[in-house]
Amino acid sequence: MFGTRAAALIVALIGVFTLVQPATAAPFIVTEAQFNRMFPSRNSFYTYSGLRNAMATFGSFANQGSDTVKKQELAAFLANVSHETGDLVYIREINQSGDYCDETRPYGCPRGTRAYYGRGPIQLSWNFNYYSAGQHLGIDLLNNPDRVATDATVSWRTAIWYWMTQTGPGTMTPHNAMVNSRGFGQTIRSINGSLECDGKNPGTVESRVSKYRQFTGVIGVATGSNLYC
Repeated sequence: MFGTRAAALIVALIGVFTLVQPATAAPFIVTEAQFNRMFPSRNSFYTYSGLRNAMATFGSFANQGSDTVKKQELAAFLANVSHETGDLVYIREINQSGDYCDETRPYGCPRGTRAYYGRGPIQLSWNFNYYSAGQHLGIDLLNNPDRVATDATVSWRTAIWYWMTQTGPGTMTPHNAMVNSRGFGQTIRSINGSLECDGKNPGTVESRVSKYRQFTGVIGVATGSNLYC
């Protein structure tokens, strides 16, 4: 027979293992029918299967907190993506003439200053974002940036990479903004806040919020508070 102290220790250890056991539930994902309803005129490049495959790379994406939080996060992600791409119509940025190269980076811009214009669901731009996303995903996007516009799964993965890991001009990642109840407005700040938030472009902010409201309606979840930045 175990003594009282030994039994208590066993119970405590069981409790610890229960607490640290990884979640087995799959990330929240909209159905294909809901996806089609959100993006009825999308470019065929932006496949539902590409989104599903990309989500499998990031276990915490739309998979932290309550069911409400998971649904709100995916709605927030898709709302921002919708705004960035004209409802998943544009794969490449319309105006590709900008200088998207920070030549102070040690790896420079091997494909030229204009090669790193926006591509994909989040319109990934700048050499340092292509480099960092590629490093994280194990893909050489610095030397092959157009893979973001030709491989649907890679394209979605770069968007989720930014969402999960980058603060942009904000103070937190979009993922953390949603799971920590900071609100949809903070996701806007982290994606394009320096150009849109604090009254800089209320029209584009309203466009993002409108999409978020629409998509939470499709999913069937409340929007939460703090929608604006």
